[in-house]
Amino acid sequence: MTQLRQKMLEELQRRNYSHRTAKTYLRIVREFADYFHQSPDKLGPEQIRQYQAHLFQTKKLAASTAAQHASALRFLFIKTLRRHFLSEFIPLPKCPKRLPTVLSPEEVTRLIDSARNLYHRTLLMTLYSTAMRRSELCRLKVHDIDSQRMLIRIHQGKGGRDRDVPLSPKLLETLRVYWRWMKPQTFLFPGTINGWRADVPITPNVVWLACQHAARAAGIP
Repeated sequence: MTQLRQKMLEELQRRNYSHRTAKTYLRIVREFADYFHQSPDKLGPEQIRQYQAHLFQTKKLAASTAAQHASALRFLFIKTLRRHFLSEFIPLPKCPKRLPTVLSPEEVTRLIDSARNLYHRTLLMTLYSTAMRRSELCRLKVHDIDSQRMLIRIHQGKGGRDRDVPLSPKLLETLRVYWRWMKPQTFLFPGTINGWRADVPITPNVVWLACQHAARAAGIP
């Protein structure tokens, strides 16, 4: 790890950025440096301009993805290298605001009923019933389910905040059936190590694939 990469990582950690965001920012800065075959601290406004144009014109990135690249470069130059004058040279692309695609109740039922197995079915029901984020679902633990108060505690969600979400009777019933079948110890949805079930959190990709497979089986584009 180069000295600059280590310094940027430390600045990210000092500000309590998530591991996922830190990893993404470091990757973006590495790609920026590789594009010019130079250390990023040797680059300036003209290279930033060329690279942002490259992201749109050649790589055809969506505005939201290009904005993530701009945020990473801003963090490098402003927070890590303390070159505050460069902020005006790293514009954040204007992102169009679109309404989300919302499934109908009938489509939601089809989606959940089309899950591969009880594991995926319970996972999808929990995701839909609580509206928690994918990363939050991955870290959900057995003791976070409070059947007495009919709440689910989410620890260190977005912004490092804890919060409670309602636990519906239907979801609780499914969770009890799932618990008797899976017998999870720490994490409600345990992952795998080398193909074997283990008491570790699942990856966000597992949640994505569960949704994708169920949607395909349900005929939902």
